[in-house]
Amino acid sequence: MAQTIAEQILSHAVGRPVEPGELVTLRPDVIMAHDSLAPSVISILQTRLGLQHVADPDQCVLVMDHVAPASTVGTADNQNLVRAFAREEGIRLFEVGRGICHQVLIEEAIAKPGAIVIGSDSHSTSYGAVGAFGTGMGSTDIALAMGTGKVWFKVPETLQVFVNGRFNDGVEAKDLALFLARRLGIDGATYMAIEYLGLEWLPLEDRQTMASMAIELGAKAGIFPPSGIVAERFAVPEWLKFDPQAKAAKRIEIDLAELEPQVALPHSVDQVVDLSVIAGQKIDVVFLGTCTNGRYEDMRQAADILCGRQIAASTRLIVTPASRQELQRAITDDTLAVLLDAGATLTTPGCGPCMGRHQGTLGKDEVCLSTGNRNFRGRMGHPTSQIFLASPGVAAASAITGQITDPRDL
Repeated sequence: MAQTIAEQILSHAVGRPVEPGELVTLRPDVIMAHDSLAPSVISILQTRLGLQHVADPDQCVLVMDHVAPASTVGTADNQNLVRAFAREEGIRLFEVGRGICHQVLIEEAIAKPGAIVIGSDSHSTSYGAVGAFGTGMGSTDIALAMGTGKVWFKVPETLQVFVNGRFNDGVEAKDLALFLARRLGIDGATYMAIEYLGLEWLPLEDRQTMASMAIELGAKAGIFPPSGIVAERFAVPEWLKFDPQAKAAKRIEIDLAELEPQVALPHSVDQVVDLSVIAGQKIDVVFLGTCTNGRYEDMRQAADILCGRQIAASTRLIVTPASRQELQRAITDDTLAVLLDAGATLTTPGCGPCMGRHQGTLGKDEVCLSTGNRNFRGRMGHPTSQIFLASPGVAAASAITGQITDPRDL
């Protein structure tokens, strides 16, 4: 029976062929919780469910990334609770500074082709970059999964996105992700698995960008067939491969030759326009980071644009590497030096100011251009602040001019 990638992964986990709409119970390969929600997961596990231990410590991963280092006494106490739980249960714990959970699990090959990875973070769709079925769940579902070792799914329908051509100069994977939000809307793929096709040439970091933002379309998962660089770096199960005969619920086609740099306007990720429409918008802060665009390649691109230049006097540039590994890569050449010489501020690897809790929270009426994935009202701080979303290249160019700028104009 011809199946989509998502159907293949879920069928393998269940032990028989499954179909869209079917309810299944299975054992996920990985259950992840981060510092922001792990305390509630632990409380639900032990208090509401009455389970004092996890079913399988090897199945679980805990990551300190959302508010790391701790910004308040309360946050520090909660993180210490998580540390104690990890020690008592023998669970793998990635400490402050190791990086964002989604980046770390891919670097450590914990998330891998064919695996099912559930996490207490909506951007767990990121794991689809390596051909895994990654999806986010609430604290109660994560607690139940940790306590029983199992989880239930409704098998999702599949939306296939066929991409033709290559990017024009100045256009990036982030622009494609934003364009998909523009075309489909925030509910255009609700509870579907997005299958990205025609992108065998796309680097892993760009696949991570796009898979991360699958949730912004309402998707349950966003998956790349494990081809190209992923097949070279990871062991791919023989049973996992794209089948052109598989039936998808919906198919769309995109020609990259027609794609221009995109910008999402406040306060919705699907309110996207060509950059030329909003060029000249003044900004106060530029944020380069997150699980969407905080990797070495993003920092290197920004450094190439900023080399020999200074950021605008009226603008702050905050750089938050996605992981310690990505930061170390930026240290081995002049990437980090160029960014700092240009006036950037470097923060601890992790989520940084993405969710507005530390390391660059926005104040009243401030305007930010972010390489992140969300821009709803109050996301990064004060409810009157505004967030525009764009690519690392646009971010770097805009930091120089103090207004939204096309890097091709510099």
